[in-house]
Amino acid sequence: MKKKNEEPDVEMSFLGHLEELRWHLIRAFIAILAFGVLAFIFYNIIFDYIILAPKTPTFITNIYLCDFGKLIGSTKLCINSKPFQIININMAGQFSTHIMVSIYAGFIIAFPYVFWEIWRFLKPALYNNEEQQTKGAVFFTSLLFMFGVLFGYYLIVPLSVHFLGGYSVSVQVVNQINLGSYISTVTSVVLAAGLIFELPIAIYFLSKAGLVTPADLKKYRKHSLVVILALSAIITPPDVFSQILVSFPLLILYEVGIMISKRIVKKDESLLV
Repeated sequence: MKKKNEEPDVEMSFLGHLEELRWHLIRAFIAILAFGVLAFIFYNIIFDYIILAPKTPTFITNIYLCDFGKLIGSTKLCINSKPFQIININMAGQFSTHIMVSIYAGFIIAFPYVFWEIWRFLKPALYNNEEQQTKGAVFFTSLLFMFGVLFGYYLIVPLSVHFLGGYSVSVQVVNQINLGSYISTVTSVVLAAGLIFELPIAIYFLSKAGLVTPADLKKYRKHSLVVILALSAIITPPDVFSQILVSFPLLILYEVGIMISKRIVKKDESLLV
């Protein structure tokens, strides 16, 4: 790809763009595969100390919530005090789960590099001033994603596991949690939280494209609150405490997005003067 301020004779053809994109994607895939192989090899750490840890009473979040509950005289915050057993009912269930989790782990660990490869493909199409303004895009995008992953893992996952794992419609029905179901819940929550934390980045690019303004974001602040509460209700257990814990950082991210949009509009207005 060429910079927009370069001469037309150096412009790459459409097939050339596709070829370049293909190699960026290949390198990103290799990174995911490499970290996935490492996760596959060290499966005991991935499963025993990471994936399955939130359902145990010794998990750090469970300990701190229980201690806080004791301070305020409530035992309801002592979550996952009775860890449930996970079963496997498919012949190849554990092996296929092992592979799937390794791929997810590979993607999460390699995310900064994957985004860097995508950014390298898009960067040459920027003007010089746009390139200056987007310095640190890879760092901040990766940082927000990792914060989201950690937020989902340390807060949303324990609450979800506690509620869903212990929920019962009748004493005659015994919960026997399938391995695939548990893994799917954990990975979907963690990845969803990582992507949701990219909200300021999304607002940044939408503001640069002129599709969003600070006035729009302020105007629809009440609507955004409803959307955030709805998202919180979807990715957390249906209780007020969990929804508030999840909604709070999302509201902060939305307000940060408004400030980012303001800054972009001011810069664009100063360039027009």
